[in-house]
Amino acid sequence: MPPSLMGAGIGTRSPRLERLKAAPRKPGEASFFFYDAHFKNEAVKILPGEYFVDNEDILVMTTLGSCIAACIWDRQAKVGGMNHFMLPEGTGDSGRYGSFAMELLINELMKRGASRMTMEAKIFGGGAVISGMNTINVGERNTKFVTEFLATERIPIVSKDVLDIYPRKVCFLPYSGKAMVKRLAPANAEALVAQDRMAAQKAAPVSNTGGSVDLF
Repeated sequence: MPPSLMGAGIGTRSPRLERLKAAPRKPGEASFFFYDAHFKNEAVKILPGEYFVDNEDILVMTTLGSCIAACIWDRQAKVGGMNHFMLPEGTGDSGRYGSFAMELLINELMKRGASRMTMEAKIFGGGAVISGMNTINVGERNTKFVTEFLATERIPIVSKDVLDIYPRKVCFLPYSGKAMVKRLAPANAEALVAQDRMAAQKAAPVSNTGGSVDLF
C-alpha cells in the first residue's frame, strides 16, 4: 500500500498536512506531502532536483543512489532544509545541479532567518550503485563537489554517510536538525539505478586538466 495511504485516519486529515498541501510552492520546492505511518508524522518527499525548507519537524525524506542530499540546519534559528541533486554542475538554473541546488537551499534558509555563521551540514549519498560506472564516477564527483562547496562557504559538515555501493533512504527533521539514514540493499534499487543511469548519460568523464562536467 502506498505510504500516503498507510496513514489513513487522523494523520491524513491533520491540519498541518492540509495546510502544506494548500500552500503555493516555489519553483523547485517539493510538493509531495503525505502521512508517514511508521514515524507517525507528516512528511514530504524530495524528488531529484527539488528542495524543502521548514522550521517545524515535518519529516523530509528522499532516496539516493549516486545523487547527493545536503541537510543544512541553523542551530540558532532552528530552521533546516534538504536538497537532492544529480550532478555537480550544468547549464541553466536547475536543482538537478549541485552548484544551483546548494545556493537555492542556503538562500531559502537565510530568508527564513538562518545565518551562514550558524549553519551546519549533514551530507548523504554518492553511492556507486551501478557496477562498471567507475569511469564516470558520478557519486564520487558529487561527493567531492558538496564537500568542497561547504568548505568554501565555511559551513561545517557535522556528519555524513557517503560513497560506498549502497543506495540510501534519508530522513531529516528541520526544526531539531536530526537526520536518519538507512542503507538499502543494492539488489532492490532498480528505480535508483535507472535514475543514476540517466545522470551518467549526461556526464562525461573528467579530463586530467579540469573538474568541470560536460553535459549533452
